[in-house]
Amino acid sequence: MEQLSTVIAIPIFLLFIIVEYFGTRKKHPEYYRLNDALTNLNIGVSHLLFKLLTTGMMLGAYVLVLENFAVLHLSGILAYVVVLVLFDFCFYWAHRFGHEVNLFWGAHVVHHQSEEYNLTVALRQSWIHSLLAFIFFLPIAFLGVDVLTLGICASINSFFQFWIHTKAIDRMPKWFEVIFNTPSHHRVHHGVNPKYIDKNHAGMFIIWDKMFGTYQEEIEEPTYGVTTQLQSWNPAWANIEYYVTMFRNAKAFPKVSDKLKYLVAKPGWQPAELGGQIPIPEVDYNKPKYDAKAPSKSLNIYVLVQFAFIIVGLSAYLYNYEKLSTFYTVIFFSVLMLSTVICSAILEQKTWVKYAEYARLLIAFIALNSMYYINYNGWFLMMLIPSIILTAYFLVWYTLNINNRFVLKGLAVRK
Repeated sequence: MEQLSTVIAIPIFLLFIIVEYFGTRKKHPEYYRLNDALTNLNIGVSHLLFKLLTTGMMLGAYVLVLENFAVLHLSGILAYVVVLVLFDFCFYWAHRFGHEVNLFWGAHVVHHQSEEYNLTVALRQSWIHSLLAFIFFLPIAFLGVDVLTLGICASINSFFQFWIHTKAIDRMPKWFEVIFNTPSHHRVHHGVNPKYIDKNHAGMFIIWDKMFGTYQEEIEEPTYGVTTQLQSWNPAWANIEYYVTMFRNAKAFPKVSDKLKYLVAKPGWQPAELGGQIPIPEVDYNKPKYDAKAPSKSLNIYVLVQFAFIIVGLSAYLYNYEKLSTFYTVIFFSVLMLSTVICSAILEQKTWVKYAEYARLLIAFIALNSMYYINYNGWFLMMLIPSIILTAYFLVWYTLNINNRFVLKGLAVRK
């Protein structure tokens, strides 16, 4: 059920992104950069792949509490109204902990790493944040709310949060701004300006921030990203970089108690003997954005086309997920993950990507056709010839664009 709803949601989200892009590019071409937007979407793809692995565990825990510890049994319209409000209340605290506790921030930081603010940022989500935040939503099970009702309310909340990741809308009507989260409120949340840090955590209802002292009005144009920028398009590195940094920092702490405290301390915390809490830096308006890109327009278009095929592959994977054997589940998970990483490496001109892309195209070709041969034998010959032509076309296209300038620049800069 969830896989099907995601398959349906993917083209809807992409359509809104396309509308925003073409609707703003004439007056504000700076709203979108291909490398940044593709990275956001690639990270969104990897998030969905990992979410498939954890959803069953989370649903199992929810059902266990629901069937054994529910004290009420809400249903009908009342259940939807109560859960919509309560879900957002739980989201507020999950989100706030995601900013104020190191262990949670290490997952949530992924969503904030983009230095732009557009609808693609909404889809830039962590591999594990949902799993860490799940504990905050578990109390809803005590009300006897069934999984379907919870899922629908969670989807409404997610769709609502999607549209507020935009600079195309300045302000909503005043009454709406008072009650609901809006693009203006959420732009503040993504700002690294000191006055904006850790503000406006609400999902749908901004009233939670006003009640608990975390509300901040948009006064000046925010600068987006995180205080220490990632400087990479790699989806895997985006998801582990903060935890790697935490590990390195904790090694310098002399006391075991400090190492443990570091997990639950506020980001930027360190023992007093090492200087104490690191202050939030002022915005450096002269610092250029990270902007690594492939050296030719044709190669950038190649990456865009590969992403389109990643989306097709992801949709097919989600749609057929319950029918696939464990072997092909692992194979297609790996191919899709590898594709997101290699697309980022092409943009960053990594030296190893020259041959890795050849390997990826051949692995994808073999995996797809072997699956059709074993599981869908009647389709095998129909798929074989087009896939041969397409793979050969991509191999030629890629080869013609991997010129000496790409290789030499990669050797000099990206070893």
